[in-house]
Amino acid sequence: MLKIWGRATSSNVMKVVWLCDELAIPFERIDAGGAFGKTKEPFYVAMNPNSVVPTLEEDDGYTLWESNVILRYLVASRAPGNSLHPTAARARADVERWMDWQQTSLNAPMVTVFFTWVRLKPEERDMAAHDKALAQLTHLMGMIEKQLAGKPYVCGDFSLADITLGITVHRWFSMPITRPDFPNLAAWYARLKTHPAYMAHVAVPLA
Repeated sequence: MLKIWGRATSSNVMKVVWLCDELAIPFERIDAGGAFGKTKEPFYVAMNPNSVVPTLEEDDGYTLWESNVILRYLVASRAPGNSLHPTAARARADVERWMDWQQTSLNAPMVTVFFTWVRLKPEERDMAAHDKALAQLTHLMGMIEKQLAGKPYVCGDFSLADITLGITVHRWFSMPITRPDFPNLAAWYARLKTHPAYMAHVAVPLA
């Protein structure tokens, strides 16, 4: 059976297990990272020299890291041609643009804001850094708001772009932050919550 190494509270692990459930791919998730350790142990470093989660492990010993690459691989290996990852060049590029943007632009300010409210003790919080990150994050969430105008999902149909960005929107609406009124974002979040796998793996209490 497919193994996914990584703790359930990791946003990058959430992406992978959500997709597995969407595609009805049997998997075993093994706690690793954070308080569970393991990622610095030799066996894990041999699978993933970055010592982070998630890592995917196939029955034949093949391993893969980088969460968004894992998403692409799972569709290609388990459901080739699935509309989650379109085959038409421009439709695929549109989905992958938002997937890459999540990692290159959206992730850093979200991590700062998320850690401020969820991972750090009050006395450890750098509110100046938080406020700067929140301003940047708000601008970026506004880009998604604009992209969703007239669309049920980020690229029109439900795709890997939604799975990649869906973790961020749950955290956006769950943290005690000041948020502008983004009606398209709110409607999209409600739409994502109609997916049982999203409710099971992503729309859970922050921890």
